[in-house]
Amino acid sequence: MHIKMAELCKLYTSIEKHILQDSIPSNYLNKIYNCSIFREYPFDMLYKLKITEQSKKYHPEGNVWNHTLLVVDEAGKIKSKSKDKKVFMWSAFLHDIGKPSTTKKTNGRITSYNHDKIGAELAKEFLLFFKEDKYFICNVYNLIRYHMQILFVANNLPFADIEGMKYNTDIREIALLGLCDRMGRLNSNRLEERKNIQKFLQKCKKYTSNLK
Repeated sequence: MHIKMAELCKLYTSIEKHILQDSIPSNYLNKIYNCSIFREYPFDMLYKLKITEQSKKYHPEGNVWNHTLLVVDEAGKIKSKSKDKKVFMWSAFLHDIGKPSTTKKTNGRITSYNHDKIGAELAKEFLLFFKEDKYFICNVYNLIRYHMQILFVANNLPFADIEGMKYNTDIREIALLGLCDRMGRLNSNRLEERKNIQKFLQKCKKYTSNLK
């Protein structure tokens, strides 16, 4: 039991090192995917990403694992812009951890409603297994909890929660993670996605200005 725990902690530490230091973290993450320890709890939450389908219309790259690796690589390029690189990179890696338990296929249509909320809880569970840094875990939790707000706010959807997002996390950090999430798809248009992020930031600014 102690040996397994030591192996799990060693892998966690190694992942953190690579997502913070590597220019292309996906190279390392792909190598460890087939390791037996990656199938053990809590890494099994991430192992399931590869067998979780996504809509090809929005995610031509395929399963959630493929998308996650693209997002982590995008995050690696701009992590210096984040106010907390460790929070930012772990949020990028864990941002869709809620999809395996929320993904459903109905009449050929794939959805993953509430994967942001469920994912925040699962990310918290995952991180608490390894450490008790409540400040760090809370920040990761909130970035994942609100990472879909880019879509909700920019498109005036009823799920938009600018007030809650502003109270619980940093809107600019959400924008950074959101850009990586949007770019973590095959055939993404960087110029178009940057416009979407600016639209999101402008709407958030307008809303908060109206609160004063």
